[in-house]
Amino acid sequence: MCTLIILHRPGHDWPCLVAANRDERVDRAWDPPRTWWDDAPGVTGGRDRSAGGTWMALGPAGVLAAVLNRPGSLGPEAGKRSRGELPLAAAGAATAHEAASGIADLPATAWRPFNMVIADRHAAFFLRGLGEGAIEAHPLPEGLSMVTAHDPNDPTSPRTRRHLPRFRATPPPDPAAGDWDRWAGLLADSDFDPEIGPAETLNVPPMGGFGTVCSSLLALGRDGARHWLFCAGAPGTAPFRPLDLPPPA
Repeated sequence: MCTLIILHRPGHDWPCLVAANRDERVDRAWDPPRTWWDDAPGVTGGRDRSAGGTWMALGPAGVLAAVLNRPGSLGPEAGKRSRGELPLAAAGAATAHEAASGIADLPATAWRPFNMVIADRHAAFFLRGLGEGAIEAHPLPEGLSMVTAHDPNDPTSPRTRRHLPRFRATPPPDPAAGDWDRWAGLLADSDFDPEIGPAETLNVPPMGGFGTVCSSLLALGRDGARHWLFCAGAPGTAPFRPLDLPPPA
């Protein structure tokens, strides 16, 4: 289970702020975010070496796209396409609205169940694919939302129930000043109630070959500015470093 927190505030100097932890099998090889794909020019993302796709991508027009598993859908399945294709397809769009519409037109049966977040400096969307029927796309509300394997802000998710109030009570980052410390600290929280288990924690310690393997902090500015700080390990065990992004389109 991965986690993505998005602060969507149209009209602000920084209308889109994102924090995300990626949870995965610790033996599944990956490469840190770069422009890896010849067929997705200008798209930056971390590369999954197993299937060749990505869990999160940022395109040259400033479209951010991330994919998360739904409950009970971890890993590949014979006859299904890799969900890592989806952020690459979305991030290359000119706008978040165009990207969300394009993904919603695809057949949900081609992939195992997934959640997606697609955003730019103007709009933000949540998409749900359940492996059958149509892929649904819904605008995210203004303010702060948390997406896990469940729907946005779903209180039945122990992780959302514990951490969404903490993010909402914490002053947001100031990307212009390079101030991300409070959100970085929240992403590093590995505490959980033993009676509930690691489904409650944002930063999953390695357990049974699975855990939090990397983390990201991103900002999209009203003027087109883009910042991506990447932690190539579990947050709290490795630093967040700024990525050298290609110039915007």
